[in-house]
Amino acid sequence: MTIPACPKIYHIVHVDRLPSIIADGCLWCDAAIAQRNTGGTTIGMNKIKQRRLNELTLSSHPGLYVGQCVPFYFCPRSIMLFLIHKKNAELSYKGGQEPIIHLEGDLLKAVNWANQHNLRWSFTLSNAGSYYFEDCNDLARLPEIDWLAVQATNWRGQKQEGKQAEFLVENTVPWHLVERIGVKSRIIYDQVSKALPKGGHHPRVEIKPEWYY
Repeated sequence: MTIPACPKIYHIVHVDRLPSIIADGCLWCDAAIAQRNTGGTTIGMNKIKQRRLNELTLSSHPGLYVGQCVPFYFCPRSIMLFLIHKKNAELSYKGGQEPIIHLEGDLLKAVNWANQHNLRWSFTLSNAGSYYFEDCNDLARLPEIDWLAVQATNWRGQKQEGKQAEFLVENTVPWHLVERIGVKSRIIYDQVSKALPKGGHHPRVEIKPEWYY
């Protein structure tokens, strides 16, 4: 499969994180969140979060830890969301997928913004929380991502690693780069709509059941 003409990136958060994201005007990396004591529900696996914060660095940017970057997937309906849906035993969060929202942005716009602000970025070919992953900061290497795996709805087996490819931006990503918010239900749609500011940046909100399990 060729690279999408306009590759999109997706960050998933619990809906109760949205007010603080809007108030701060940005998404923060886990390292910054830990320092800021940002409110809201944590949905990731604590063991893997700690690994990303304290052990895993990027070969394309020596000394930069994965946990010092805001992470995105290249697709909705990620494997992480599946684990949340199944209430995986390693997750402290057991609230299921319905309160989880997708924040969608544009890859090339995010890269341009990061370059303009002298922030490092990279993408991985697999899960950046594993001990073995390859990363690079050259858009010419985007074809190396397994785009068939990224877009697969049946990702078990050999597609599992490729589907977990990530895009990482150092420290922060501004709220204005969020172009669309995908939600599972009308209930969460209403919560998101109420949280959005009356003025300023206002991404469109859509009910996207196909982005969920």
